Amino acid sequence: MPFRMSGYIPFGTPIVVGLLLPNQTLASTVFWQWLNQSHNACVNYANRNATKPSPASKFIQGYLGAVISAVSIAVGLNVLVQKANKFTPATRLLVQRFVPFPAVASANICNVVLMRYGELEEGIDVLDGDGNLVGSSKIAARHALLETALTRVVLPMPILVLPPIVMSMLEKTALLQARPRLLLPVQSLVCLAAFGLALPLAISLFPQMSEIETSQLEPEIAQATSSRTVVYNKGL
Repeated sequence: MPFRMSGYIPFGTPIVVGLLLPNQTLASTVFWQWLNQSHNACVNYANRNATKPSPASKFIQGYLGAVISAVSIAVGLNVLVQKANKFTPATRLLVQRFVPFPAVASANICNVVLMRYGELEEGIDVLDGDGNLVGSSKIAARHALLETALTRVVLPMPILVLPPIVMSMLEKTALLQARPRLLLPVQSLVCLAAFGLALPLAISLFPQMSEIETSQLEPEIAQATSSRTVVYNKGL
């Protein structure tokens, strides 16, 4: 259940809140990025095109690559921001709040590609209009991974960009200045609302069963069917 798309918001929101906590230490940055990419890796694996068997070794390789890339990017960006002497403390804090987005977006691309690399190597099944198997295509697999990777760039955009903007304004209100203990619950609600907006938006960019012209695929695929187009399951 935690790795279904329907479970992405309830299980992912606490991680997003952790990613956006202000005044992060190096250890907390590493922890939240590791937890986020661990969750993403399992979601990507559970929602892949599973027409071909995938050994556990591929999962482990993809998981390690995704986590290492995410943590490296996030820590590197944090170090750069902290060393930027021209920023005032307030500006530095604001910039640090936006660091998770480029880190997560770029790591999400690595995560999708590494977790589903087996599809690029072996291809995915393509079907004609009647649902009959035409063959296995590596070109269709590239299209599937590209479309999925684009959704993973769009997905964190509202989640990791909107809450810092909203919270920077809410923190100046008399209510939150008088009751700082409300900051975390309010940030959690803002993150939950942003997540609820972003997930259906990102998933709806491309249909799960995508269509592609046979002329764009391998010659043996084009020769195996009279259909002008075939469909493939890109995963979610």
